Amino acid sequence: MSPTVADVRALAGERPITMLTAYDAPTARIADEAGIDVLLVGDSMGNTALGYEDTLSVTLDEVLSRTAAVSRATEEALVVADMPFLSFGVSEERSIDNAGRLLTEGGASAVKLECGSHTLALTERLVDLGIPVMAHLGLTPQRVNQLGGYGRQGTSQEAAERIADLAHEHEEAGAFSLVLEHVPANLAAAVTGELSIPTIGIGAGPDCDGQVLVVNDVIGLGEWSPPFSKRFGDVGDEMERAIAAYCEAVASGEFPAPEHGHVEEGLDELY
Repeated sequence: MSPTVADVRALAGERPITMLTAYDAPTARIADEAGIDVLLVGDSMGNTALGYEDTLSVTLDEVLSRTAAVSRATEEALVVADMPFLSFGVSEERSIDNAGRLLTEGGASAVKLECGSHTLALTERLVDLGIPVMAHLGLTPQRVNQLGGYGRQGTSQEAAERIADLAHEHEEAGAFSLVLEHVPANLAAAVTGELSIPTIGIGAGPDCDGQVLVVNDVIGLGEWSPPFSKRFGDVGDEMERAIAAYCEAVASGEFPAPEHGHVEEGLDELY
């Protein structure tokens, strides 16, 4: 039986939570079988799977389709779906409808919001309706145009206090967990120590209750990874080797061999 948001929330301070992005069924199945606690269908799919330059172009329908694929392939992990840019915040009614679709059509168990003061009331309303919310503070890529890039957040006293205050406020609004992205490790440690809900860090140091990374960075699929990430495999090079070997085998006539086909008796006189 898949874990619930209550199960994940109860892990705060108990053991490290593992979270990884997934955008398709094969990847989700492998990560699920490996024991990942939470699979995030992130809008990072824009950069990693859909060929966009950033996350802003990702649509709700794209997230829905990929969330459904991940959910169908997952048996043990909690599936959380990102709410993409402008799928929330325009109006409460539209935000609720979009979040609900990610659960009813996509099969997710929760949604993630890139947060600020503007998401407090929405978080409370979604939770009241039975839509669990994972909050996200620090570097919020959907605000790249406002932030001027993807730099570390919360580096001044004022900015750090703002993140800490928003973390408390989103916990009070009902969020079951909090992603802290690209913030100083001591800020993340302080927030983690104060909250009862688990924090999940990405570029936020070792003291969060869990960690999340983009799957492409973990498996080595892509040309660039952020400095706070780590490559644990080299899938890209292995794919390149396998595809090059296939091309060579077809060009040389080595593939397909007789064992890769079937000859049916009695079909020799067709023309």
